[in-house]
Amino acid sequence: MIVDCGIYRDGRRTEGPADFSDALDEARATGDAFVWIGLHEPTEKEFDLVSSEFGLHPLAVEDALRAHQRPKLEIYDDSLFVVVKPVVYAHESDAVSTGELMLFMGDSFVVTVRHGEGAPLAAVRRRLEAEPEVLRHGPTAVLYAVSDAVVDHYIDVAAELQVDLEELETLVFAPSGSGDSKNTAERIYTFKRQVLEFRRATGPLGAPMARLAGAGVPFVDQGSQPFFRDVNDHLTRANEQVEGLDRLLSDILSAHLAQMGVRQNDDMRKISAWAAMAAVPTMVAGIYGMNFDHMPELHWVWTYPVVIVSMVCAVVGLHRLFKRRGWL
Repeated sequence: MIVDCGIYRDGRRTEGPADFSDALDEARATGDAFVWIGLHEPTEKEFDLVSSEFGLHPLAVEDALRAHQRPKLEIYDDSLFVVVKPVVYAHESDAVSTGELMLFMGDSFVVTVRHGEGAPLAAVRRRLEAEPEVLRHGPTAVLYAVSDAVVDHYIDVAAELQVDLEELETLVFAPSGSGDSKNTAERIYTFKRQVLEFRRATGPLGAPMARLAGAGVPFVDQGSQPFFRDVNDHLTRANEQVEGLDRLLSDILSAHLAQMGVRQNDDMRKISAWAAMAAVPTMVAGIYGMNFDHMPELHWVWTYPVVIVSMVCAVVGLHRLFKRRGWL
C-alpha cells in the first residue's frame, strides 16, 4: 500500500494533488521539485499503477515485488534502482532479522518500497523534513539519508552483537561445572547464523556505496560524493566489525570443541583408572576361584587375610599413582 506521497519544493514539503500522477506532472512542470512516494509491501496491482506512471523498468519492478534481493545498484534508462537491507536486533530474543528497502530514483521522483519491519523510512522522512538545506538536493538527499540511516544502524547492531559475544565467551571459558554448557555448541552455531545473516546485508552493499561515492552515476547529484564516501567509510567499519565477530565465533567454537575433547579424555582417563583398580582384585579372585587341586597356599591359615590385604594395598597404591598423575 502507499504509505505516504509528498511533493517537496526548495527543501520543504508543500501541498499538492492527492493523485501521485498529477503530483509528478506538477513537480516536473516547476523543475525545482520532486515527488517522494513510499510503499509498504505493495501488491502487484498496486505497484502496476506506480510503475506505469513513473516508467520503472520491469526487471526492477519484479525485484521490488518479490523481495529477497541482495544489496545492489542498477542503472536503467529512466531510473536508478538501489536495494539495501536494514538489520534489526531484537533485545527480547537476542536475534538479528533483516528487511529490504528498494529505492527508485528518476526525473523529479523517488519511490521507496519497504519489505519487513526493519526499514527506518518514517524517521528518515521526518529528519529530512526538519533539514530543508539537505532536502534541497532533491532525490539524491533521500538516497543519502536512507543509506546513512541503514549503515549507521549496522554499527549499532554490531555493538549489540559484540556484547552477546562477550557473554558467550564467558560461558565457554567458564570453569568446568560453574555454568550450564549443555547447549553451548548450539548457541554458538545459532549466533554464527545470525552473524552470517548480518554479513549478507553489509557485505554486498560495499560495491554500490563505492560506486555512489564516485562520479558519473546518473540521477545522482554530482556534489554528493563526499557524503556517500562518508557512508562508505561507516559501512567499511561495519563490515570489519562483522568479519571480526565471525572470526571470533569460529575461534570460540574451536576452543569449545577442544575443551569438550579434553573433558572426554579426562573422563576416559578416570574410567581407565577405576577399571585398572578394579582389575587387580578381580584377577586375584579369579585365580583363586579356579578350584585347582595343587594350590598349597589354600591350606595355609593366614592365606585369606594376606590375600585381602594384598588386594587392598594394590588398589590403594594404584589410586595414589593415578592421583599424582592427575587421572583422578
